[in-house]
Amino acid sequence: MSDPSTKGEVHGCIVCGKLYHLYVVHDAEGNYLGSRVMSGGGREVKGAGRPLVACETHSPAEVEMAVERVYGRHRDEDE
Repeated sequence: MSDPSTKGEVHGCIVCGKLYHLYVVHDAEGNYLGSRVMSGGGREVKGAGRPLVACETHSPAEVEMAVERVYGRHRDEDE
């Protein structure tokens, strides 16, 4: 079993596109495990299953609408 791999990436805010530096962690099979925003003023968008970032100034509703616009409505496993 291999250790997770970490690499630096640049991602844009899901709402406005402002760029942030992230450290992104993937397992040995390449599955996304998590990320950490290294630039000031940004926060990780949790629960998306992919490395997403948003500005701290955007409301949770703005972020949710932007994620839905880009990736579609999140489906629960029950649906």
